Parts: sequence; structure tokens; C-alpha cells
Amino acid sequence: MGRSCNLLFNLAVFILLRDHTSLATIPNISTDEATLLALRSHISSHPNNILASYWSSSTPICRWIGITCSSCHHRVTALDVYSMQLHGTIPLHLGNLSFLISLDISDSTFHGGFPEELAHLQRLKLINVTSNNFTGANSSFLSLLPNLRFVYLSSNQFAGKIPTSFSNLTKLGSVENTEKFSQWRDPSRN
Repeated sequence: MGRSCNLLFNLAVFILLRDHTSLATIPNISTDEATLLALRSHISSHPNNILASYWSSSTPICRWIGITCSSCHHRVTALDVYSMQLHGTIPLHLGNLSFLISLDISDSTFHGGFPEELAHLQRLKLINVTSNNFTGANSSFLSLLPNLRFVYLSSNQFAGKIPTSFSNLTKLGSVENTEKFSQWRDPSRN
């Protein structure tokens, strides 16, 4: 009897530890905070240290400047830091903002390319990176975002054509790219 109780106890402890470990990996507001702090660490300059002043662990994340959270899930749904004249790169961690609907980092001097991890932003409806210094080919990962409706990419240093896979985005309403591609529109969406 003692041996079967011991076995049952060990099994219960194993299940509890396994479930506790898996719970730790579920994204939550702490994941969102860590992601935004990673973004802040990739920003090399910003006027008046605006992010250092307003993006701090001592302030609730949903009160940070440029951040909007959903009242229902208490997760970050919008990252709108447009016209803040931020200079830096986009970290792959940004793909962890799994409730993100709006990403607007326009009118800054972000540079480099987009990390493929942004394909994890399955709720994303708007991406605006207008007037930055992004380079490389237009990222085809955008075509993996089923809810994407608005894409603004103009005034960057992108090369190549808008991927044909964008035609799979049934909700897409507006695409703006560099001047030579700005006339692209899906004729079926007049």
C-alpha cells in the first residue's frame, strides 16, 4: 500500500510540475513588457529620453506612452510610437506581442530589415513603417498575417516588388510602398 501511495504521490508531483512549467511559457502581460523593454534596448537614440522616462518597470505597461492594452485580455494591442524620432532596429522579440493589432513606428529612423518573427503577429491589422530607413526586400512574411488590412511601407529603402503572395490577404484594403510600387492595387478591390 505504501509503495502505490508513493507512486501516486510522485505522479501527482510530476503532473503539477509539468503543468506549472507549461503555464510559465504562456504569453502574458509580463511577456509583452519584456518584449517592449527589448525594443527599447534596440533603440539607440530618442529625443529627451522619452522611452527611458515612460517605459519603466515601475509603471504599469498599459500606461506607457504609445501603448494601448485591451481591457478584456489585459495585453498590448497597439504599439503606436509614430513621430517620436526613434533611431534603432526592430528586435525579433516583437513577434511575441501576440495580441498586437496596430504597429505604427512611422516617421522615425529605424533601419535594417524586419525579423521574420513578425509573422507571429496573427492579429495584426495595421503596419505603418512609413518614413524610416528600412532596407532589404519587402518582407514576404506580411502575407502570412491573415487579418492584415493596411500596409504602409513608403519612404524607406526597400528593394524588389510587392510579393504576389499579398494577393492571398483577403482583408487587405490598402498597400503603400516605395514610389515605384505605390500604384499597385488589387483590381478586384476598387
